[in-house]
Amino acid sequence: MMRLLALPLVLLGFHGSIAPLPGPLRAELIGRFWHPGCPVSLSQLRVLTVDHWGFDGRVHAGQLVVNEDAAASLERVFGRLYKLRFPIRHMRLTDAYGPSQPADGDISGAFECRQAVPSPCSGGTGTGSWSQHAYGEAIDLNPVENPYVGCGRTRKRSSLRYLDRSRLRRGMVTPAVVQAFRSIGWGWGGAWTGSTKDYMHFSATGH
Repeated sequence: MMRLLALPLVLLGFHGSIAPLPGPLRAELIGRFWHPGCPVSLSQLRVLTVDHWGFDGRVHAGQLVVNEDAAASLERVFGRLYKLRFPIRHMRLTDAYGPSQPADGDISGAFECRQAVPSPCSGGTGTGSWSQHAYGEAIDLNPVENPYVGCGRTRKRSSLRYLDRSRLRRGMVTPAVVQAFRSIGWGWGGAWTGSTKDYMHFSATGH
């Protein structure tokens, strides 16, 4: 009992769960976010529900659609982020897949069957190869505060003030957050070589 009481209360308060996709969510994904020919089937995906800290300083229940093979490991990662009190602005299924999304565009998400997005250096909308998001094996965290950058440019005007990564501000990825994902073997886009960095992006392959 004494060992239990000695555990950090913030860790004791974390809750997470993993479940198959419910019928209404499957219907919402088909067409815009998933279609026949995608590299994973809907049956290979899971809803990961985790507690997280918000920008309002309160605890929220966030949800992501992820690959079934990654779900348990990611649950542990978000337990670590919860302990760190790392704030996440929007991480609900309605934010990522609903008919109306938050106007600020600061949505943390995972599965989306799409091509990888080219660097802001090159422009365009697709690379011709699947994104790791199409496998449910990538997560983007706070994309406004952690932009996709190439040649000193980013596509989001609201992210311009976060191009300077030397001054850490709320919602920006920290070394502790990177280490949380590295603990399950996932890489960070902010560690890519060259001028292109994707500071929001974590994935099983590192790409």
